[in-house]
Amino acid sequence: MDAKTPSPSAEPQGAVGPETADERLLFCLKTKGAMTAQRLAYSLGISSVAVRKQLSRLDEAGLVQFQEEIRGPGRPERIWRLSAKGHGRFPDTHSQLTLELISSIRNIFGEEGLNRLIGQREKIMETSYGKALALQDDLEGRVAALAALRASEGYMAEIEKLEDGAFLLIENHCPICAAARACQGFCRSELNIFRMVLGPQTQVTRTDHILAGARRCAYRIEAARSA
Repeated sequence: MDAKTPSPSAEPQGAVGPETADERLLFCLKTKGAMTAQRLAYSLGISSVAVRKQLSRLDEAGLVQFQEEIRGPGRPERIWRLSAKGHGRFPDTHSQLTLELISSIRNIFGEEGLNRLIGQREKIMETSYGKALALQDDLEGRVAALAALRASEGYMAEIEKLEDGAFLLIENHCPICAAARACQGFCRSELNIFRMVLGPQTQVTRTDHILAGARRCAYRIEAARSA
């Protein structure tokens, strides 16, 4: 699968498309990261004037924010991104209940009990993912199948083929972020799952991590180098 230039309105495969103009703009910043109003206008397929009106309205609502950056001669450009409130429009799945359950498990069964629960979840996901990926004949197909599974689970996942032949699995959202912050064993477990289902001949490296302050989680996936 060759890398393709997305159309201005392209969205990650598997993501549920937003309905209103403001939701589309917020979704664009969520999935593509910070950008200028002009770049937003191109991505959304609308005029710069319309985008600036939306940004002004969303800025007043506290959903977006900007930082002025100097990019060549002339006046500084405003680079727009989601605010913390804007990111909150893409919430964790049942985050409060999840946090309460994690706290209860720790209190009743201790850290070992929580680790056993994560291990059980890991086995279930490995079996489920493994069946889907087993239908694919090559690494590209397995990575695409994994991205589709993750997208269906709310991770806003997509893949990018890099110039050196490796793949980048990008997750623009984490629906279990609250749980992962409370117990980073979930993040370690998911990395282990990717490595297991993609097979021993594949190397998986996390390059971006939301819990480390990145906008997204991303994983570089490539054929393992020979010893």
